[in-house]
Amino acid sequence: MKKKITIVLAILFTTAANANFTTKAKSAFLIDYDSGTTIVAKNADELMPPSSMIKLMTLAVLFDEIKAGNLKMDDRIPVSKNADYNDPKWYPASKICLSQGQTITVRDLILGLIVLSGGDASVVVAEKLAGSEAAFTKMMQDKARAIDMPRSTFGNASGLPDPNNLMTSRELATLAYHIISDYPEIYPMFATKRFEFTEHQTDWCRQWGRTHTLNYNKLLFIMPGADGLKTGHTAEGGYGMVASSNVGGRRLIAVINGFNGKGHDALAAEMKQLLNYGYTNTKNKVFYHPGDEIAEIPVWYGRQPTVVATVEKTLAITMPRDADMSGLRVLARFPDPLPAPIAQGDIVGEIIVENNGDVIARTPMIAANRVSKTQFIGRIIRNIRVMLGGK
Repeated sequence: MKKKITIVLAILFTTAANANFTTKAKSAFLIDYDSGTTIVAKNADELMPPSSMIKLMTLAVLFDEIKAGNLKMDDRIPVSKNADYNDPKWYPASKICLSQGQTITVRDLILGLIVLSGGDASVVVAEKLAGSEAAFTKMMQDKARAIDMPRSTFGNASGLPDPNNLMTSRELATLAYHIISDYPEIYPMFATKRFEFTEHQTDWCRQWGRTHTLNYNKLLFIMPGADGLKTGHTAEGGYGMVASSNVGGRRLIAVINGFNGKGHDALAAEMKQLLNYGYTNTKNKVFYHPGDEIAEIPVWYGRQPTVVATVEKTLAITMPRDADMSGLRVLARFPDPLPAPIAQGDIVGEIIVENNGDVIARTPMIAANRVSKTQFIGRIIRNIRVMLGGK
């Protein structure tokens, strides 16, 4: 019995939307969350400086530690000299405004990274988890490779200019998808519009904190349904944003990089245009959600006669808004019977979606429950029943 593998949808239906969208950004990428279909792609595979969008990887590594139980939201982390606001590298950079010797909760680190884009917070995270920022970049790289980001490289945890900080818009979207899907309890924090840090240690930082409380992601303020993720800006690379929105139950993920508009408000307007283009020009057809009972498959030598088949990820397709869906057909293919034992999550078959006879999507079916193997005597009784014409 094959064990569970990552589900990959082979979407072959062309949306025909891509050619009609234009943007001043050097790179743009838009996908549907449920189907994985690319709606817009402009230089999506070109390696570019991600600026502060790199902090999404810093957060993903931190979230793994929280998910594993190694850190709690109220745990307090010490601030070193490398994260002190007096370090000249933080003068022009976004920050929480931390002081050497103080401590900060994990919760405030997360909000400081998301809302204030705190480069100092990224150093605190890196030193806590890896001992140094240089060692932490290895953790970032390992994480990237583990979630199908083969090209991204990392020179630091903050996104400050470094020749090794390179990511593609496609891989930034992959990272956003991972954060949304794998950390559902934490992801709502990305919709936070305002964060006021209350533990500044100096008058200068207290004044800084009074004037720096709003999220740099201005899309949250102008687009209903927008709920994340992260912006970035450097003089060399321009403005960038990784965004997601959920409108009418349909989620899109979008990335813009190399945008030379006038500030974060212009960036948000460009991102809103990209997301609205996806909603206006394409539509989804959802077939199955995780946990849906697709089939009961007979099991040979099992303690239960059948196993329930479901999907691990929502099975959906994305099409142009005016596409005809009358030719769609869904097929479930599986061995009959399946041999026991079967573990929960084992691949037990495949779902295929056809449009007028052409395969446009496919994904494995997995076992929703465990079916153990019968004991030796039970197998003998089963064989006798079969020979006598029973089941």
